[in-house]
Amino acid sequence: MWKVQIYIFLLAQACLFNSKGYSQLSETAVGMASESELIKDSNTYKPFVIEDIVITGNKKTRPYIIERELLFHRGDSVSLSQLVGQFERSKELLMNTALFHEVVISLQKFQGYKIYVAIDVKERWYIFPIPYFKPVDRNLSEWVKQGFGIDRVNYGFKFSYYNFSGRNDRLKIWLITGYTKQVQFQYDIPYVDKALKHGMRFNFSYSANKEVNYATIDDQQQFYKDSISDKMLSKQYNAAIEFTYRPYIKTRNTFRIAYAYQQVDTAITKLSPGYFPNNATSVSFPELSYKLEYFNVDYNPYPQKGFMGEVTLLKRGLNDKMNMWQLGYRGSQNVKLSAKASYSFQSNGMLRIPFDQPYINQRMFGYGDFYLRGLEQYVIDGVAGILFKNTLRRKILSFNILSPFNTSFQKIPFDFYAKTYVDAGYSHNTFSESNYLVNRMMYTAGFGIDMVTIYDVILRFEYSFNQMGQSGFFFHVKNDF
Repeated sequence: MWKVQIYIFLLAQACLFNSKGYSQLSETAVGMASESELIKDSNTYKPFVIEDIVITGNKKTRPYIIERELLFHRGDSVSLSQLVGQFERSKELLMNTALFHEVVISLQKFQGYKIYVAIDVKERWYIFPIPYFKPVDRNLSEWVKQGFGIDRVNYGFKFSYYNFSGRNDRLKIWLITGYTKQVQFQYDIPYVDKALKHGMRFNFSYSANKEVNYATIDDQQQFYKDSISDKMLSKQYNAAIEFTYRPYIKTRNTFRIAYAYQQVDTAITKLSPGYFPNNATSVSFPELSYKLEYFNVDYNPYPQKGFMGEVTLLKRGLNDKMNMWQLGYRGSQNVKLSAKASYSFQSNGMLRIPFDQPYINQRMFGYGDFYLRGLEQYVIDGVAGILFKNTLRRKILSFNILSPFNTSFQKIPFDFYAKTYVDAGYSHNTFSESNYLVNRMMYTAGFGIDMVTIYDVILRFEYSFNQMGQSGFFFHVKNDF
């Protein structure tokens, strides 16, 4: 019995986890675990039982939201070595909720075969009533090409309240003016039932623009603006409700029902008769979609091990006024090569049928995270496309600075990664006469540095080359996935 007590003491001291989520279990405890994971009593092995889980530091977050992410629960029978792995993975899951700066899981104490687990969290700041200032172009390179114009900037007020009621629900209200007049309301409730499996999301938005991207020529967006009257050339209304179902830790199902109304000035349809179906100046349509998501990585915003992916099936419109089926996927496989190095393979794909689609349904490469590093200056429209990204990276620097604010975190972490990458992609488009990059393989490569810090902020500094012999520096403030 003394051997087991020494083992438990070592385990209790060693089963603490740092803010990166790596286990610090000592080799001594692991070695003893191989000899006596369970207590042997009367020639039978008896497992330990989790008697209680004590949570501290959650001033806002409700305890059951934290317990929803755990791989262990009260009453579970476990071996101690098994519990170590559950501690580490549960830590990663809690960090991926984006509710906490830090999570520490440890063995608090034991009484015979009963185990008491302690979880201490440091919550993030959840309320962000901040001014909003953002260029409307696809990326900073495009804004530079447009001349850094202040008339191509959205500004206003953006209010985001994360963990609104302590249930990881999110409230967003945007009041934006400038290039786009925009009003948006969104409320996300991840769990509406006692089983914590079903959730809902409500969304409404209105926007109006004085400038419209009416076509793509030479793989560049073409814009039109009425310089005489300075009137609004497009208006959009969107309303949606989503139902989510998360039966397990790693998977989420989302069913979405939406209705959209879009209108453009007659000047747009004269320039681009195929902007809307049937040369119309307005279109309204329902939209139905289903999305299956799977997450099994160490850190969602910047994964270095594990797999994450999603598949989406969407139906837009029900008649000839708008008729499109869309099947899309994206996935990221990440492999830890050493303590500091990792490899990432990412793939995105999209298929739209029928192939004969209006211009507003042809966006493919160059929008969101569907782009090749080195071709940020171009847009490649299409109805079918596939993308591959290969990245090899290594941590080169890591340090903390003291926080100048009186917040829940005392130190601000900074991690820097050097990387090199090779990308490839292909876009198919029936209408490709005026665009060079459509219907051909595209290749890019480059190197860069990523910076990762608090609140999932990721800055990417990249120097890329493409197949046309062009090269340049690109800066991104977003995730790859």
